[in-house]
Amino acid sequence: MQRKKTRPLSLGSVGIGGDNPVRVQSMCNTDTRDVLATVRQIRQLAEVGCEIVRLAVPDDKAAAALEAIRKQSPVPLIADIHFDYRLALAAVDAGFEGLRINPGNIGDEQKVDTVVRAAQAHGIPIRIGVNGGSLEKDLLRKFGGPTPEAMVESGLRHVRLLEKRGFHDIKISLKTSSVLNTVAAYRLMSDKVEYPLHIGVTEAGTLVRGAVKSAVGLGILLAEGIGDTLRVSLTHDPVDEIGVAYEILRSLGLRERGPEIISCPTCGRTEIPLIDLAEKVEAALRDVEEVFTVAVMGCVVNGPGEAREADIGLAGGRDLGIIFRKGKVVRKVKGNENLLPEFMKEITLFLEERRK
Repeated sequence: MQRKKTRPLSLGSVGIGGDNPVRVQSMCNTDTRDVLATVRQIRQLAEVGCEIVRLAVPDDKAAAALEAIRKQSPVPLIADIHFDYRLALAAVDAGFEGLRINPGNIGDEQKVDTVVRAAQAHGIPIRIGVNGGSLEKDLLRKFGGPTPEAMVESGLRHVRLLEKRGFHDIKISLKTSSVLNTVAAYRLMSDKVEYPLHIGVTEAGTLVRGAVKSAVGLGILLAEGIGDTLRVSLTHDPVDEIGVAYEILRSLGLRERGPEIISCPTCGRTEIPLIDLAEKVEAALRDVEEVFTVAVMGCVVNGPGEAREADIGLAGGRDLGIIFRKGKVVRKVKGNENLLPEFMKEITLFLEERRK
């Protein structure tokens, strides 16, 4: 894969585009007016590897909470603004590192000028966010619906509003709930601009459906070198979006974070509670940043081989588990009830030795 080299920009300390890695971001689903709940979720997202967090700013009360949130956030924040240019100015004053707006819907030319000047003065990039569900009516009439071509024209229309004001710290997103339309729109836009692209399939659905649609759509784009930041949009806890995002990146060899957990799908040969065991190991390691492989296997055919090849692995059979480290048997565990605690002890020891 050859990533397209886009125009670099910075969201606070996080570089985007250019030679920077594909960045992982998400969006809080808390009420922004609730400072404690919002800061708690931002920190939860940061702990699992989220690098940029976006917040909805629907009204003045939400805007009033931004400064307190910004002061407590460990990662750069983007304010999501629609219709009221004053909310964008409030986010700038609060110290937010980015704005997500559509310049055409925040007011007249003078109001756009005011927001652009504020963003320029503070070195704040603007993301133009085009969504298939809210395209301009004239474009829907022209193209007969929210087609990829309509989305690209909408995006370019907003880009031109910024460019004519000498503003170029721009990032663009083009999202729909259709994987094929999303992919087509990003391909078209990638051919037309050098700005960084934030990719995602919006309204993708619940955990499994949303993860599958995102993996297909984002996987296609990333494999073609398109995409500088991404979000996996799930109707679920946004913290779980981050794990899916990193697995997509890992599967394409673009980025790694945390352990890769290898586990078999189970079959009639399985004689240990493997599903429960694998899920608990995964949950216990969710906040771990080190990259290594963990095998949790319950098959006498493939289990020993996979466990032996992993950095640390468990091959379970009838009332017995064998724990491997780097291909060598380190211990045997009797009793299914002992498999999880004993395996986690070995993983803890493995990590302690790696961190020395």
